[in-house]
Amino acid sequence: MAAPTSLKIASSQYPIGQPKTLVEWEQKIALWVKTGAATGAELLVFPEYAAIEQAACFGPEVYGDLKITLTKVAELATSRIELHAALAKEYGVHILAGSGPVLKPDGRFVNAAQLITPAGKVGEQEKLVMTPFERDWGISAGAPVRVFETAIATFGIAICYDSEFPLLVRAMAEAGADVVLVPSCTERRSGYHRVRTGSLSRALENGIATVQSPTVGDAPWSPAVDFNAGAAGIYVPSEQDISEDGVLACGTLDQAEWVTATIDIARLRRVRETGEMRNSQDWNLQPGAPAAHVAVERVSLI
Repeated sequence: MAAPTSLKIASSQYPIGQPKTLVEWEQKIALWVKTGAATGAELLVFPEYAAIEQAACFGPEVYGDLKITLTKVAELATSRIELHAALAKEYGVHILAGSGPVLKPDGRFVNAAQLITPAGKVGEQEKLVMTPFERDWGISAGAPVRVFETAIATFGIAICYDSEFPLLVRAMAEAGADVVLVPSCTERRSGYHRVRTGSLSRALENGIATVQSPTVGDAPWSPAVDFNAGAAGIYVPSEQDISEDGVLACGTLDQAEWVTATIDIARLRRVRETGEMRNSQDWNLQPGAPAAHVAVERVSLI
């Protein structure tokens, strides 16, 4: 199979609502996928903790309690993946489903996002570094670091806070990721800008593209996703003939919308070898560069 040379991505600024039933929630997701696919994008990216919206369907005794929310939304993980798989097949797109809690065999909850192909193959990345809120909530750090080889590109997934840790994304890039997806959920604009800064920095360091997708809007019914601020962004290194400022696209802050851009993957690969600067190649020249690299599991979704 020939290596992909370009990729059109649609990144969602997804609004957290208060659906009354699972059917209403499913209809909302289906409409978002339909409008995202209509942009001509080959990959649709949904944000971190978008799945928590499902808790609203079960009333305040569920959505008002963080622990019960985790349990109920985790119970829906299989059906949630099946819905996105059916939509991926219907519209012929790859989808990064909004992340949510997954219950592990040892009783721990992790925060996981699934990359789903039109053929129904599923790759899952667990969040690796927990925020203080997640620790208090009862979410555990997941493993391992993975990259996902697909027919359209090789992807890494750095869920929100993970994008702020250079060695994690570096490991994905070294394992072949051309694009790292960054689903995010931040209640303040300061949090949004931290993840945005991380995404821009990881693109620069590694000569790759990064794609941020945030939750937006207020959902006072939920103690987990009550306030949501951010804008979707598609980032690359600041290089001549790619982007002067490293921003291929950026949405309107806090608005519900799709943000799209086409990534020239072939040109990014050339930049890593012949660009104005060679950050990716020169990584190991920095004093203190680790001698041992993070182990990465490579997953084929072809």
